[in-house]
Amino acid sequence: MILEERDYRIRPGRTAEFIETCKKLDLAIQKEILGGFVGHFVCDIGELNHVSVLALRNKGEREEKRARMLAHPGWQGYLDRIKGMIDRQVDTPSLSCNIADGVAMKA
Repeated sequence: MILEERDYRIRPGRTAEFIETCKKLDLAIQKEILGGFVGHFVCDIGELNHVSVLALRNKGEREEKRARMLAHPGWQGYLDRIKGMIDRQVDTPSLSCNIADGVAMKA
């Protein structure tokens, strides 16, 4: 299994708007297609940003599901809606792990 961490650096003052947009437009698509949605996480101390974590079986599954998501009719509307909210995005898609007792352990 791999965990894909997506670190979104949200523009100051727009985190709540970004999270609400994700809930309304993004979450259903991700759950339908990706299936392994772990969560959205927001820090309230330190560097303020937003992180999504996905769990996938392997890189091949990631590529196939990403292609399906990009072809989904609602996905482009979501991308259009969040334009201007994100300063920077960093993806870390290759953390191989085993999930034991709810804890991710590097394989």
